[in-house]
Amino acid sequence: MTTPPARKVATAKPVPSSLPQWAKAKPQSRTAPQPVTAARTVKQAKGRPASEPEVPTPSMPVAAKLPYARGAGKARRSASPKAPAPQTGMALHTANGARKYLTAGERDAFLLEADVADRPVRTLCMTLAYAGCRLSEALALTTDRVDLAAGVLTIESLKKRRTGIYRVVPVPPALLETLDMVHGIREAQSRRGKNRSERLWPWSRMTGWRAVHAVMQAAGLDGPHASPKGLRHGFGVAAVSAGIPLNLVQKWLGHAQLSTTAIYADAVGAEEKDIAQRMWR
Repeated sequence: MTTPPARKVATAKPVPSSLPQWAKAKPQSRTAPQPVTAARTVKQAKGRPASEPEVPTPSMPVAAKLPYARGAGKARRSASPKAPAPQTGMALHTANGARKYLTAGERDAFLLEADVADRPVRTLCMTLAYAGCRLSEALALTTDRVDLAAGVLTIESLKKRRTGIYRVVPVPPALLETLDMVHGIREAQSRRGKNRSERLWPWSRMTGWRAVHAVMQAAGLDGPHASPKGLRHGFGVAAVSAGIPLNLVQKWLGHAQLSTTAIYADAVGAEEKDIAQRMWR
């Protein structure tokens, strides 16, 4: 018995699409579209010719989008005038022209009023006037830094980057005698131990400033020059007027630069007349 041949099952052939190849739909990604940023715009613009300007985007400012806008902005900024830089450094006058130093007559009037003040206030005022030191440097003066035999004060320069820098300033005998009488310099130096280095004025800086300012007011002095700083400037002006070399004045005042001390050569008024009188003799 022969086996009948197997039937062939007809399968459906795929119907060719009538749409062209470019119109066929492509699967789309469901990720959110990325925002256009300035970095992407610049990256996309690298392949463009140099003559073709960048296309403005919402995230870029107008000045950054167009080349000619950037150049115009620079031209406008360079055309605007600049304000002058403020004057720096030490000066003998304020911005309004007010004098910042005491004259010889004002210093004498100040010392006369200091003679009738309390004894510690008197010695502080005399030290500021005759040594030309800063108020903080005077308040830091100790008994062992008063050399009665040599006639000098050893002052620590506090306006430095490091401590332990001293300068020796000669002072008149009247100041040394008053310091010994009021603060007992000889007796303190004869002791041993830490008592030899006691501060002459155990005050704060504000207390010392108020004491000096009260004497200024009693002498009828008012203004920017009526201050411990005015006494220091007055010392520098008086030293230059007396013919002291600038390098010595620099050493006594503790200036790091000689150019800072040279401002006292610009003294005006009676001090300048005293300097000019040397040419008339």
